[in-house]
Parts: sequence; structure tokens; C-alpha cells
Amino acid sequence: MILLVVGAIAAAIGGTLLMGTLRAWRDELPQITSQEQLWTLRRAPGMTFLDRTGKVLAVRGPRYATAARLADLPPYVVKAFLAAEDRRFYEHGPMDYRGIARAVWMNVKAGRTTQGASTLSQQLARTLFLSQDQTLKRKIQEIIMAARLEDNLGKDGVLELYLNRTFFGDNAYGVEAAAYTYFGKSARNLTVAEAALLAAIPNAPSRLALTNDMQGALARSHRILTIMVQEGWITEAQGRNAIENPPRLRPPPPRPGEGEFAYVIDLASRQASAASDGSSNDLIVRLTIDPRLQKAASEILRAAILSQGRARNATQGALVALAPDGAVRAMVGGVNHDTSPFNRAFQAHRQPGSAFKPIVFAAALERGVNPTDVRDDAPVRVGNWRPQNYGGGYSGRVTIQQALARSINTVAVRLALEMGPGTLAAFAHRFGLSDIPSNAGPSLALGAYEVTPMALAGSYQVFQTGGGRTTPYLISEITNTRGDVVWRRADASPPPVYDRFHASQMVRMMETVITSGTGRRAAIGRPAAGKTGTSQDWRDAWFVGFTPDYLCAVWVGNDNNRSMAHVTGGEIPAEIWARFMKKAHEDLPVRDFDWLMPEADVIPDYAGAPDDPYQDGQGMDDPYADEPYSDEGAPPRDNPYAWEQPDDRPSRGAPRQGFDDPYSGAPPSWPSPDRGRTPYVPSPDPYNPGRQDGPRQGMGEGPRNYGDEDQGPDERDDNSQSIERYRY
Repeated sequence: MILLVVGAIAAAIGGTLLMGTLRAWRDELPQITSQEQLWTLRRAPGMTFLDRTGKVLAVRGPRYATAARLADLPPYVVKAFLAAEDRRFYEHGPMDYRGIARAVWMNVKAGRTTQGASTLSQQLARTLFLSQDQTLKRKIQEIIMAARLEDNLGKDGVLELYLNRTFFGDNAYGVEAAAYTYFGKSARNLTVAEAALLAAIPNAPSRLALTNDMQGALARSHRILTIMVQEGWITEAQGRNAIENPPRLRPPPPRPGEGEFAYVIDLASRQASAASDGSSNDLIVRLTIDPRLQKAASEILRAAILSQGRARNATQGALVALAPDGAVRAMVGGVNHDTSPFNRAFQAHRQPGSAFKPIVFAAALERGVNPTDVRDDAPVRVGNWRPQNYGGGYSGRVTIQQALARSINTVAVRLALEMGPGTLAAFAHRFGLSDIPSNAGPSLALGAYEVTPMALAGSYQVFQTGGGRTTPYLISEITNTRGDVVWRRADASPPPVYDRFHASQMVRMMETVITSGTGRRAAIGRPAAGKTGTSQDWRDAWFVGFTPDYLCAVWVGNDNNRSMAHVTGGEIPAEIWARFMKKAHEDLPVRDFDWLMPEADVIPDYAGAPDDPYQDGQGMDDPYADEPYSDEGAPPRDNPYAWEQPDDRPSRGAPRQGFDDPYSGAPPSWPSPDRGRTPYVPSPDPYNPGRQDGPRQGMGEGPRNYGDEDQGPDERDDNSQSIERYRY
């Protein structure tokens, strides 16, 4: 029958070639060998997460329940789903020609796609066998598989399988699991209002999950109830009562065993789902996390924000700690995951301020500048932009080393102008900061372009390792429950992107930031190097630093971008960094960088260097102060990659593509997409083992099911087999 339909289309177009193409598309499709396979086909896997030593941290995965049989369900439960997705299900075949005509007319009338025409059988075929690509090939294959499903199962069988394989958000698959997830009861005991509310979800399950958008789901359920009354499936009194008495969700049970690891497991579950390439087997995911350091990081960050931060209008923070090879040992995405699951360590794009200056100075050294060279700390002007130092004063002639230690803005701008902002941006790309636009303006010198804490930490590892670029990674290995390796990170030396001589110069210079510059509160009694950072109007405060054993990045600020009460990177962030790093090094011997060249060889004495009146803090009004910059009057940055914050954030430009909803299951890519630039050194893609041409985009939110009511499939979310965040 289906071939007759497509044959008619081919004849109308006059295409023998088209008929051959259609047959080829048909022949690509799998045969349905048994009805039993349909109940497990492409089921999302459960996951067990291990720490770096192999101990279990958490268990996550989709929630399935016993199969719900049509005969056991109240009639209005089944009718609610038909009203939502395909009210004429029992009146048409795999395709609904009347529905197609109606959808075409409504869409033409509206001038945009407002309705789709997929039947319930087509939706099920898409979920079980196909992708969500909006192509003619996929649509034709969907029709063919819908016909095969109806031939094998019949209408009742298709409907029953649909109810048990549909995704309802919050990791719930099937109506029985959804009923327990949201209402704490079996689907056999659902009320009319509860049935309509569950039927509203498959249209866009992650967005309309009842723990995410209860009001949106309720509004859709009211339309479903209206249809049920119109079709005579419930009485007007039942419909009115259901609308006037909306269901109440059961209190969510506590999430077992995750605690301080919730931000980590959120990210790891999405990455593991992507790396496993749709495996339906349960997975064992070994992480790089050190549980002792993770707990310490969470406690230290939370205590600092709740005590020091709140008093100075700083309400949020993030911390990421890396081993020298890029392994993530600790990652804290915020103060409280339960109240805000947005991962600021990985997703938040913030201005690094002066924490970007090591990139500026490193680029200058590579182009022939020496640490003992002298530049004028004096007024500088670029068009209408007049960058100033913290406090507004100037020091005259200073060495490059002094300028970095004291974080002098004017010298950083002069160095950037000497090499050109485009050259500096290309250099930053080499260090892994691919979000920096190639056409950056001169304010790049002062950290005016947003980066994530994770990306900035990764860039500093070039200094820590003596010039090798590492890619931060959270997962070391994925196996299935049989022990088969699904994915394993390949051990490889970091590709060199910066020479050891200049890396030695930078580390020696960055050590003075801690010993005698703006980062003195970060001193921990052992060799360490780092840099403070404070963005415009005290909106962001940073400290990023490293020892031979660990690298740690700390950010403090507010989600809504409000200014803090003059919090600088040399204060709360540096203190958080010091507390954490002391804890991390408790059982480690004091040692220097084993690759580091002697200071006398990389920073020779220079008799002509000016005296530093600020050495050891002398002459400084505030020896711990860092300097927020001002980019007022600077040439336009033309940066389309705006920072990413929760939904109540103020607009600061176009949203970062692909990250409109930080709470969706879609992970940001790691590192960020290259946006058309040629990467300096290809690096492994943590989402796609073996791939060398840059990371692929992250996975979607979870399987979607597109009906024929209210809006067309082009307006709905993509379908993928990734794991939805386990909110409970």
C-alpha cells in the first residue's frame, strides 16, 4: 500500500529514478522479526558512576516500570493520549490523509508551521527506528515503518507499545513510570486530570516535564480535556472538574547518594550517553573525580560564598580542579545544586578580566619581548577608549614582569596593540580558548571576551605542563555490564603549543603574582603560580593558579550579572583557591616544577630595570587589590557568543547557539565548537572517541514524540537517546 502511495508521487513527478531511490530507502530499513524486540529496542541505558579509584559514586538511568496493558487502564487514560496525539487513530491507516490536508491548510493560513500530521504509529516508528532529521528520506522511511508496525501489532498493539515506550521527561519512560514519578501511583489509578496532564508531556517531554514547566503542561492538558469532551469521551462535568482541580505533584524523594557530586554526575551522564553512541546496555562509567577533593571543594566554596560572599553581594561561585594531564579531580558548578543545577564551572561564560593577561604576556614573549623589557605605565588611547589602571594612577616605566605581577592594564593593552588583537586571538585559540572571536578588539587584552572556568583552566595548563595543551576530561573509561569496553580515553602526551623556555618565563613571572603581586592571599607555602582577575564593575572575580600537582580555577559573582561590593580576584577567589589547594596538597611533598628552567636562565638580571616601589606590598594602597577594567568607549567587540546564565539573566547579546536552555539535557560541547576556525592542534573529542577534527555537538534532551496537534515537528525539540538529568 505504501509503495502505491509513493509510486503515485513518483509518477506525478515523472521519476523512474525517484522510484529507485524510494526502493533503496525502503531496503535500508530493518525488518521486525519479533514483537518482543520492540519492547527493548533502543532503550536508554542505566549508568553506574565510579570515582577514580573504582568506588561507586552514584547510579542513574531511565525509570521503567512494569508494562501497562490497555485492558488494565481506565478508558479515559487511553483517550487522553489519543486526544493529545491522534484522535482519529482508529479511523485511518499508518498515514492520515485528512490530517495532512488539515495541517497543510492551517500552516498555509498561518504563514508558518503550526500543526504537524504525524500519526501515532509514525511517532512510534520514529522513536524505535529512526532519527529526528527533518528530511524527505526520513519521512518516507517513517511511513514505511509505521505500516510495518501496524501490520505486525495491529492498532491496539501499536497504541499499547506507544504508551510503554514514550518518554515523559525526568527519566520516566512509559505511562506507568510517569505516573509513579509525578503522582506516586500506578497508571491504573490516575484521575482524569492526571491522565490529561501526562498526555500533555510527550509533545515536548523535557520542556513540559512537570518538574520543569507545570504551567505549560497544564495549559496543554486543558486543550486535551476540551477535545475529550468534544469527542464524547468524558462528560462536560468531568472536564470542568479536571480543569478546576489541577493535579498536585507528589514531593520528590531525595536523590540517593549524590550530594556533593550532583554537578559532576549531571555532566558525566550526558557525556557518557553521547560517547556510548546509543548503546542500549547498562553502562559502567569510570570518572576522574577524587571524592576527597570534590567534597572539600564543595564545602570550601559554599562556606566562602555564604559567609564572605553574601556580605559583599556575591551569591554564586564555581571551582574546577585538574590534574596535570587534564583529568578533572573536582568540579563545583554552584553553591547549591538542588536550588540551581546550572553548572557554572562548565556552562557559564563570564569575562575573565585580568585573568586573561597571562595569555597576552605569553604571546608577547613568543614575539620577542623579554620579562625585563620596559614599557610605560602611562595613559593609552585607542579611538575613544582610554583604559585605566585600578585607582586611576600610573607608575611610569615598569618591566614586563612587574606589569604582570601588579596586573597593570595599560601595559597589557600596549602589548596587545604591538602584536594586534587578531594575532592575540589566534594565540588564545592555540591555548584552547576557542570561544574568543577571531575579529576581537583591543579590549581582549583586558579579558573582555567571555570564557568558561573549565576552558580558562585548560588554557593555564599550557603553563603548568611546560607548553603542552591538554583537554580537560571527566570520563576515563566506559564499559557495559559484561565488561566490554565501550569507550576509553586514549593516553597521549599533550601536543606542544608553546615552547619550554617561554613557558618557564611565564611560570616565573606568575609566581611573583603570588609572592609579591595582586595574588598574595593565594600563597600556600610551596611553589605556585597564578593570576587574579576582576571584570568591569566588579561583576566577576577570578583566581586561576597551579602547582606541579594541581591546577585550580575559581570564579565568584552573580548569576544576574549584578556588581559585587568591590570584590576582586585577589580577595575571596584567592582565599578559596588557597584553602582548597592546601587541602589538596596535604599529603604531597613540596616540590618545584621538574621541567622548569632555572630562573637565572630565563629572567636574567637587568641593571636598567626600574625599581619596583610595590615589591612586597610597599607603596600599595591595597596590596591585595586587583583592577577591574573599563571597556567604555572601546571599539565594538562584535562578539556573538554571549555568556550563558540561568533564565533570569539580563540580555547581553545574542545567546550562544545551542545553549538557549541551560537546564535542558543538551550538554555544551567540550571544548566549545570551533566556529569555523582551523584549530592549532587537533585534540581528541571526549564525545566521539577517535575523532580528531574537533568535538561534535552535544546530544539532545531525550526522545520526543511528535503528534498532530497544536504545532508541527519543525517547532519541537530534536530526538536523541541521551539520558535526561535525574532530578530526583
